[in-house]
Amino acid sequence: MVSPKILVVEDEIVRALNIKNTLQSLGYNVLEITKSPEEAIKKVADIHPNLVLFDISISQRNNDLQLANTIQTDFHIPVLYLTEYSDYLELHKNQKYQSYNYLLKPFAEKDLHLAVEMAFSQYKFNKKLHTEKEKMAAIINSMGCAVVVTFTDGRVQMINQMAEKLTGWIQHEALGKHLAEVVNLVDQDMDEVIGNLATQAMQTGEIVNLPENCTLISRDGREIPIGDNIAPICDSVGNVTGAVLVFQDVTQRKQGEVQLLHNAFYDGLTGLPNKVLLLDRLKQAIERSKRRSDYRFAVLFLDLDGFKGINDRFGHGMGDDFLVAIAHRLESCVRSGDTVGRFGGDEFAVLLEEIRDVNDAINVAKRIQDTLGLPLNLNGQQIFTTASIGITLNNGSDDEPESLLRDADHAMYLAKQKGKARYGVFNKATNY
Repeated sequence: MVSPKILVVEDEIVRALNIKNTLQSLGYNVLEITKSPEEAIKKVADIHPNLVLFDISISQRNNDLQLANTIQTDFHIPVLYLTEYSDYLELHKNQKYQSYNYLLKPFAEKDLHLAVEMAFSQYKFNKKLHTEKEKMAAIINSMGCAVVVTFTDGRVQMINQMAEKLTGWIQHEALGKHLAEVVNLVDQDMDEVIGNLATQAMQTGEIVNLPENCTLISRDGREIPIGDNIAPICDSVGNVTGAVLVFQDVTQRKQGEVQLLHNAFYDGLTGLPNKVLLLDRLKQAIERSKRRSDYRFAVLFLDLDGFKGINDRFGHGMGDDFLVAIAHRLESCVRSGDTVGRFGGDEFAVLLEEIRDVNDAINVAKRIQDTLGLPLNLNGQQIFTTASIGITLNNGSDDEPESLLRDADHAMYLAKQKGKARYGVFNKATNY
């Protein structure tokens, strides 16, 4: 086994030689003895010892502590301080500089042996701990989600690179700040700022999920929807030692949810409400009519005349462009509070709300026919079309969405039988 290499920094030559002889008799390899702390830095760079025994004299040499600290921080070599009792008291007060041990002068051989072994043991332990921390930091920084760890008082202990990216805080700036300052969260549903969740997690000892519509306000003011949770950190015996917040940007997920919701309720070609959404709005209109005796609404069902011929003549691509243009024309004929929906193919429906009587619905039907009758220019082609329209009004408490649409469809069918570009009003008494 290779003996540990030691550098001795001691300005009293007799004491230095005694230390060297003692260490060598104990099996250590003393590479050098130097009287100058400044020279010690050069020696460390040249010979790379495993330990430096450093005579510290604060009263006589003001820069001893800085030089010893340089050896530890820049060269990562442990330093064992050799010091008088008065200097030890001063060192003990100064928390800025840390040593792997202190050895008070004068000392016996056994004290020197014990101090050196303790310095090596503590160094190995700290090195192992540092390696584990670096490994853990590398793992945490490799995660695709943000991680923020707090102390038991809710102040930030560490954040990973993804947390820096999302919050806008750099780790050294965030350390020691309250979690709520670094991770500024707002519950969009409640329209209120979310407090320090670390405290809640640690007090309850349970995982706390972020609200469904939780938004992170980054340091530069960006609003980022996030999701996940915060959990208490417990040691091996169950004592809470802090909390860890894990979260991720859910912007894409939210956008996907919005798109799925849109696909469920809107026609993919025209962008109009589909049958599902139209039925829902019709159901809401029926509920309003039950609460208000003066509330009237009408349903118009439209079928384009001759659409098959347009498809056959110009192709389905032109047919799709034609339907999109018709959808825009239909929307231009109604108010913003009304609903134009596509049922598929060349069938459309319109929900007219807050009307006075059937004449309002007839006027809209006429306006639609006049608008659709105007020539439509698509890809250099001029296309003319008309529509057959069926109209029905709400009748009372026994209305159902499907039955109203069926009645309007029936009125449209009868109008089409009489010829193109006609409208018909459903008569419930005669079922016509």
